[in-house]
Amino acid sequence: MTRTIITGAAGRMGMRLIALTQDTPGLQLAGAVEVKGHPAIGKDAGEVSQIGRINIPITDDLQACLSQGDVVVDFTAPSSCLVNLQNIVNAAKSMVIGTTGFSEQELAKLKMLAAKIPCVFSPNMSVGINVLLSTVGIIARSLGEQYNIEVIEAHHNKKKDAPSGTALKLAEALAEGMEWDLQEVGVFARHGITGERKTREIGMQTIRAGDIVGDHTILLGGPGERIEITHRAHTRDTFAQGALRAAEWVANKPSGLYSMADVLGLS
Repeated sequence: MTRTIITGAAGRMGMRLIALTQDTPGLQLAGAVEVKGHPAIGKDAGEVSQIGRINIPITDDLQACLSQGDVVVDFTAPSSCLVNLQNIVNAAKSMVIGTTGFSEQELAKLKMLAAKIPCVFSPNMSVGINVLLSTVGIIARSLGEQYNIEVIEAHHNKKKDAPSGTALKLAEALAEGMEWDLQEVGVFARHGITGERKTREIGMQTIRAGDIVGDHTILLGGPGERIEITHRAHTRDTFAQGALRAAEWVANKPSGLYSMADVLGLS
């Protein structure tokens, strides 16, 4: 039985993680954590998650929980995640990180710390998205430079980072398949007279509206035809279930930074 601690426990993802952990054979909820001052502190994690009382109060003290758990699942914010990661490294526990929006400096720190423990880090825990990540580079390379590449993503109006971490990973996979550098070919905005589109270009389009859970489309437009590959997440449970699958997988792995591709046997 893998004892699991959920951080960001009162957030949209945290509540679903708590609910699904209770229904997942092989996992046991060992703790629920929120930031200091959050109104959910002290409340029962099950009641907050609307699944009924489970006698696990939400706390603001991750360190106090760590002795009771094997793996921490973190969907918080970059600054909170890095603090949590340091505490988990100090306690020599495992971690699954689904948090997005890291700066380059924060990402470098994450990679340095995460390598010291068994850690799965992925901007999108969806099984379907990770299968796409393993294949889109091959598709783009097979089509060649005659096919223009665009990545379009849509999320709810509360999402804080843009483009999404998933869209960036898809663009990186496409660029790698074409043997391009995304820093050189990525185009993140178009406005006004932009001139003719370059051949070596990956366009990134962002939509924020309503309660869209997460849509990602890769458009490859060539002479006389186009290919569109779309992944739509209908519920946050898609990401939560993937994260819990990663939690059970990583709990007994050697120290190192893993991806969902490792969890799914795609790497």
